Amino acid sequence: MKAETISWTGQSVERVEDAALLTGRGRFIDDLGTRPGTLHAAILRSPHAHADILSIETRAAAALPGVVTIVTGRDLAKLTTPMVAGLKIAAENWPMAVERVRYVGEPVAIAVAESRYLAEDALDAIEVAYKPLPAVVDPVASMGEGAPVLHEKAGANLVSDRRFRYGEPAAAFAAAARTVSVSIAYPRNTGAPMETFGVVAEYDPHEGVYDILANFQGPFSIHTVLARALKVPGNRLRLRMPPDSGGSFGVKQGVAPYAVLIGVAARIAGRPVKWIEDRLEHLGAAVAATNRVTTLKAAISAEGRISALDWDQIEDCGAYPRAPEPATLYRMHGNMTGAYDIRHVAMRNRVVLTNKAPTGLVRGFGGPQVYFALERLVQRIAVELGLDPLDVIRRNLIPAGAFPYRTATGALYDSGDYQAAVDQAVTGRLAELEQRRDAVRAAGKHYGIGFAAAVEPSVSNMGYITTVLTAEERRKAGPKNGAQATATVSIDPVGSVSVHVASTPQGQGHRTVLAQVVADIFGLPHRDIRVVADLDTGKDAWSIASGNYSSRFAAAVAGAAHLAATRLRDKLALIAADQLKAEPRQIGFTGGVVFAKGNPDKIIPFGRIAALCHWSPALLPDGVDQTIRETAFWTPPQLTAPSEADEINSSLCHGFIFDMAGVEVDPANGKARIDRYVTMHDCGRVLHPGMVEGQIRGGFAQAVGATFYEELAYAEDGAFLTGTFADYLLPTATETPDIEILHIETPSPFTPLGTKGVGEGNCMSTPVCLANAIADALGVSEINLPLTPARLAALAAKPEPVRPATSRAAAPAARPGDRSLRGEGEARVAAAPETIWAMLLDVDTLASIIPGCHGVQKLSETHFKADVTLGVGPVKGRYKAEIRLEDLDEPKAATLTGSVSGALGTGGGSGRVTLTPDGAGGTVIGYAYEAAVGGKVAAIGGRLLDGAAKAIIGQFFAALARKASPGKPGLLARLFGRRA
Repeated sequence: MKAETISWTGQSVERVEDAALLTGRGRFIDDLGTRPGTLHAAILRSPHAHADILSIETRAAAALPGVVTIVTGRDLAKLTTPMVAGLKIAAENWPMAVERVRYVGEPVAIAVAESRYLAEDALDAIEVAYKPLPAVVDPVASMGEGAPVLHEKAGANLVSDRRFRYGEPAAAFAAAARTVSVSIAYPRNTGAPMETFGVVAEYDPHEGVYDILANFQGPFSIHTVLARALKVPGNRLRLRMPPDSGGSFGVKQGVAPYAVLIGVAARIAGRPVKWIEDRLEHLGAAVAATNRVTTLKAAISAEGRISALDWDQIEDCGAYPRAPEPATLYRMHGNMTGAYDIRHVAMRNRVVLTNKAPTGLVRGFGGPQVYFALERLVQRIAVELGLDPLDVIRRNLIPAGAFPYRTATGALYDSGDYQAAVDQAVTGRLAELEQRRDAVRAAGKHYGIGFAAAVEPSVSNMGYITTVLTAEERRKAGPKNGAQATATVSIDPVGSVSVHVASTPQGQGHRTVLAQVVADIFGLPHRDIRVVADLDTGKDAWSIASGNYSSRFAAAVAGAAHLAATRLRDKLALIAADQLKAEPRQIGFTGGVVFAKGNPDKIIPFGRIAALCHWSPALLPDGVDQTIRETAFWTPPQLTAPSEADEINSSLCHGFIFDMAGVEVDPANGKARIDRYVTMHDCGRVLHPGMVEGQIRGGFAQAVGATFYEELAYAEDGAFLTGTFADYLLPTATETPDIEILHIETPSPFTPLGTKGVGEGNCMSTPVCLANAIADALGVSEINLPLTPARLAALAAKPEPVRPATSRAAAPAARPGDRSLRGEGEARVAAAPETIWAMLLDVDTLASIIPGCHGVQKLSETHFKADVTLGVGPVKGRYKAEIRLEDLDEPKAATLTGSVSGALGTGGGSGRVTLTPDGAGGTVIGYAYEAAVGGKVAAIGGRLLDGAAKAIIGQFFAALARKASPGKPGLLARLFGRRA
């Protein structure tokens, strides 16, 4: 039996979520009420990329009013075990540092207080002594001899090295007419959701239960990881999700370690604890997409036909291979030949650790890294053989009649017609684009056309990650496979229908689509269906595959809801047939009624039949047990465990994307302008066209950011350099052009609704499509992201003549990763040089004029220690400072050198101060300085640092002026402010 009419599915109905969101009535984690007595947490983070923790002094912080407890790594270790890593390596993967820090931003201590303000203040009073160690941030260098090893028990930073062979790649390369290769260094970037991480945790000591509310998105295989880390059975860890989440793009699976931290904090404090991450924490320490170094070679014929691929991938997972990593490396394992019919593949996958924040799942995880290399290779084949890039693509596409198609590495592509999709996209459009290109080039400008073809996987096989293990290791561990989805459809005593799914949406509109799907099954208005999408593992149906990731909603979750509703509807049909004295096959559902086909007099309101099981269960006919609730658990049989030969169908569904772009590049300013962008999608059956378009446009905007703006940058010593949106740039609507979206539908035979995923596609295809267009415009062979104006200008520039060497002395070099600051200025003070000189050597005077000073200790006549609080832009912190006076020329000049260290980072520098009589009894103080800062403060935008340095120096000399001439402080301060 199928739905009598399809009234809602496939229509762009109004989203039921929008009314609350647009009027500020969303229920995000920070909007939800907390129990009386709930405390607030703030996290102290490491300013060093690699250092031993010598001591943590917490007594002063714990004694502050309103502070309930301070939790350190040693406290955490007493109540937990290390988190299970994504790889079996000899490394303890704690969610907070215990004895050593391994990346800037790693949690070191937690302050728990009556308010977030008090907790933040307590962080300033915690004193941590570190022994800095050498750091490594380059994944290739991390494997080199002499590289600092992050985990001594592991013995090396290379923690996984697997080789794979499918077909006969060596023979194919030996027989090939040509070999073409590309080398790619794909950068780190992130999803930057509007809402950051949040956790509210409580511990019940009587039941031994952790109750944790978090905006976690899944996969819920992590529930097992968390329960093990907290040393409780799975039924003693209750995870709850808020009704709304302000975006994720995959990133919010990374909130998991904080669930452990805040859960333990609540247990130690004996009260509920709440923690909301700030933006600086999120950029610096939340999970990021992996940066990957790839060398990809192709064996090709003279006509550009690819017979074999040789992949060499080095995956940088940061300081810890935190579960589910290295998922990003292996999620695409079945799809390494993309949309192309290539039967021979060699592959080497290496996972390395570096002194950077751990990586995780970010939209399209694995796809952008794979397709950037593969589609750059296809473009290079065309260039080196003198062929049309589009012809090379077409020549290698999987034939339309080959589906379902098994790839060389094991994926089973469900459906598609790639040639038809490409033809529809280019017909009438490519010719216009070529005319535009030729006209722009004729005017002496740079214009290029780029293409990209990509297969979009969705509904991940839970067993793909085990491909990182050998076949023998998999046999010992037991098989892992499948992608179980769950949905519950229930009917209440008045006949109203509700749907509950374990999908944890992040703003995609799941409630609307599920209402459409279920409404069509029962013949009801979609507005009459209520959908609940917040998840509670303590009472709801879920599995380890639950969650909102890998574009599994339309295919798996909506499909499971369709199955549950169909089962319930078929039971109702049996009841209606009994009531109407008709055959079950005659029963139809439409317009809120149940009727017997062919007999207009036999009709019953839907609510009456639906509520019968509640009011009169004794009247249920034979074969019907109940119609109150139906829960469907669905997993497709196509998702099997990896084979003995390491073949893996890593995803269930495989959509297709073909992109075409025209881009103009201005070599003078390095600006790239997207002139036209066409994107063709096959995502199977479309359930809600408006939301599909929204997903495509959102993915495109995120891809524009990855292409031109976004990179989580680290310096050589591990200092994090992009901690605000002043340096980690995101595109706005102004920088995101309109695009033309096209569709072709080849329904999937593997899913209940014929649907495939569409939420990640352009994140995979757009960066390389635009890069190919720019490479075509500039005629370059090597190109890496992000394509910032400076990088594009350098690519477009002609080689400059070698400049003759000069004898000018170079300025002292800052340490790698430090932000360098330089400045000079002067101030006038109404006191003689001798007076100023004496003041600079006086402890009490220095304590009163150093900005933010809490006290100065004199170690010698020219050596001082100070305790200061300094603020830079959005952050402030407490520092220990050492100041020395050298090269004394009393009372004319001295060199001041100093260093500071604190929770926010480190710094140091020197400056020359001169005291010159002004002829009127006063002194002109001249100064020139060079300084550098590292650690967390280095992540603040350069302009903020420069301004902060000038402001602090200005405050110092203004205070000195006031001290020297108390009668005229305002005038002198204003004079200094104009001159500094």
